[in-house]
Amino acid sequence: MQPERTAFPGIFRLWLGKRGLMVTRNLVPGASVYGEQLIRTDSGECRAWDPKRSKLAAAVLNGLNQLGLQEGALVLYLGASTGTTVSHVSDIVGPKGIVFAVESAPRVCRELVFLAEQRQNVHPILADANHPERYADRVLGADFLYQDIAQRAQVEIFLKNVRQFLKPGGFCVLCVKARSIDVTKRPQQLFREVRAALERELIVADVRDLAPFQADHAFFVCKRR
Repeated sequence: MQPERTAFPGIFRLWLGKRGLMVTRNLVPGASVYGEQLIRTDSGECRAWDPKRSKLAAAVLNGLNQLGLQEGALVLYLGASTGTTVSHVSDIVGPKGIVFAVESAPRVCRELVFLAEQRQNVHPILADANHPERYADRVLGADFLYQDIAQRAQVEIFLKNVRQFLKPGGFCVLCVKARSIDVTKRPQQLFREVRAALERELIVADVRDLAPFQADHAFFVCKRR
């Protein structure tokens, strides 16, 4: 049994009979992060990637055509939570990459510390992403920036961090939760407004609605000029 390559480095498709799974190669064989299935293949162990628990997985399954995440990349991940998607990004960038995982909740960040004990390429940072200057001395220039923060000012937070950390030509992802910005607006209207705000500073390379995996969410892939 051999995983099939996809258009994205480090992301694979694996067939178990008629059942197709999206997977990443496990950087820490034998270790599960969030109860995901571990599958032995001819080329090593893979981890099943649940699109209902990861917006990045949902975007790929919904036909994403650009991402810009590469093996060996330095990643700044904002809104890391307990590390579900962080762990798959860790698999993708591999031992030569680094994932700076920023989380503002101390109890949640504690789970990231446990994850980092297994995964040496994950570096937890307890900080508020709305104040990038407070962790600027702990983050190297990022090749790739990923944000999943359910706050009203999520677009402004994203752009602050892009300006501070993302290298020219680097790719960045903004996961937008419409209801966290304005419950009175229709999600599609709000997504159009977000796109317009992003296009003032960035190239918007791809946009995906995350339904049915994530309701009222959109996934924006951008590139810094």
